[in-house]
Amino acid sequence: MAVPSNLDIAQKASLKPIEDVAGAMGLGSHLLEPYGRNVMKISLDAIEELADRPRAKYVVVSAITPTPLGEGKTTTTVGLGQGLTRIGKPAVVAIRQASMGPALGIKGGAAGGGYSQVLPMEKLNLHLTGDMHAVTAAHNQLAAMVDSHLFHGNQLGLDPDNITWRRVLDVNDRALRNIVIGLGGRADGVTRQTGFDITAASEVMATLALTTGLDDLRSRLGRIVVGYTHDGEPVTAEALRAAGVMTVLLREAIKPNLLQTCENTPALVHCGPFGNIATGNSSVVADLIALHAGEFVVTEAGFGADMGAERFFNIKCRTSGQAPDAGVVVATVRALKAHSGKYRIVAGRPLPPELFDENPDDVATGAANLRKQIDNMRLHGVSPVVAINAFPTDHRSEYRVIEEIAAEMGARCAVSTHFAEGGAGAAELAEAVAEAAAEPSQFRLLYPDEATLPEKIETIATKVYGADGVTYSPQAKASLETYRKAGFGQLPICMAKTHLSLSSDPTLKGAPTGWTLPVREVRASVGAGFVYPICGEMRTMPGLGSDPAAAHIDIDEHGQTVGLF
Repeated sequence: MAVPSNLDIAQKASLKPIEDVAGAMGLGSHLLEPYGRNVMKISLDAIEELADRPRAKYVVVSAITPTPLGEGKTTTTVGLGQGLTRIGKPAVVAIRQASMGPALGIKGGAAGGGYSQVLPMEKLNLHLTGDMHAVTAAHNQLAAMVDSHLFHGNQLGLDPDNITWRRVLDVNDRALRNIVIGLGGRADGVTRQTGFDITAASEVMATLALTTGLDDLRSRLGRIVVGYTHDGEPVTAEALRAAGVMTVLLREAIKPNLLQTCENTPALVHCGPFGNIATGNSSVVADLIALHAGEFVVTEAGFGADMGAERFFNIKCRTSGQAPDAGVVVATVRALKAHSGKYRIVAGRPLPPELFDENPDDVATGAANLRKQIDNMRLHGVSPVVAINAFPTDHRSEYRVIEEIAAEMGARCAVSTHFAEGGAGAAELAEAVAEAAAEPSQFRLLYPDEATLPEKIETIATKVYGADGVTYSPQAKASLETYRKAGFGQLPICMAKTHLSLSSDPTLKGAPTGWTLPVREVRASVGAGFVYPICGEMRTMPGLGSDPAAAHIDIDEHGQTVGLF
């Protein structure tokens, strides 16, 4: 039987009063701020108030290297949370907030799918509580103060050709990637070239996701570097007297949002940093609350285990001080077939029909990627569980290949039908995750703080990606030396590379060997607290396709949204 559309399921779901969902987490009304009927903000006072309660098991959901269509990590995260609750282990789900640009483009929403969604899905995907807009406002307030400083005499000596702070907007708009500002008369500002990124790519978003509280946020915002003087000295938001107002603009956005799943499992939805140039994880503060509000916390890390999970371990957990108890690697038959190199999959276009033919040999050929991502979990001392995200077009013989590989690697494995069956379809996966999480944690960071920036880069490249080594452009070498002198050397690394391959080349499938990682540029997100080497071309402002989702979204005769997915 066909599963109804995501929107149809969402609009017909039976939601509990959100106050009851909060009450089951141990959250009193004094910690809650209603946003309409089915959404609440949670005060950060909850972190301290809940601290005496037992700590939940902490589970991160990642994946093999995905196809351009994604492999259902959010849906699996939600389904697993529902499945754990069904087997008597009450869970809290923690996911990223949706960016409207991708939701209105070709990627679709970020609420999960089928009977494993976070609701209300329309609110989640479109505005929610306005956090995205608060980040946009705080980021652009700093941008305005940079240009105002230039206009009013530039006492700090900012080099107009070395300003790194661009503007942001939560839309897909390729025409804004590169612009010239200050055109017109002298009163219209200093003429210079700059551009826009999407809000999810803002350093303010990454900073909000990694902060531990309002005072910490204020300090981090002050450390943001907007550019450099002619002598190469960093100029900060604090020096421009912008950090205070930015904090005020974010004082509501710092509070996590409470929603619920199709089966009324609590879901914290907070922050949405980009997964290729930033951490790709939801907020530290949401997890700190969730860890004392249930028996399990299930959170998602963007893209494959080489990307989001590596950053979850080495940046997010380093910041929060928390250690995960288990890690899930989501795998699909179609993605493993794609890693055989025999199929061409393009975002926004129909999948090749032959991808749906029964072909366990192609699954086996592409399985090198699964093996490496299991290894990447184990590299950090985390017990891996392979979740086979089931599609109706799959074949049992293809599942057997994945199960045999997981067994060979010593990893637990379960087929999950959470999309079509909700928590009941994830019960087997939930049992496997509970078993893995019961094992003593052996979590370890990949590198120490005191390692040099090149040592950290090379550790990630060789151990996580499987590269033979790293090469640096002259510009990258110069930046690394500048950051060392500026005292940024203790920061962790957030590698910016393609999510479509373990390597830096999106065309290389499986688990490539015999290659070298090229670092062409290195930037510092000092407020967020990481350095990000750039390895390839990264689009930080997406564009709309010829037939975007936005063209299909409307209101019907009853005032209901249609066309959102």
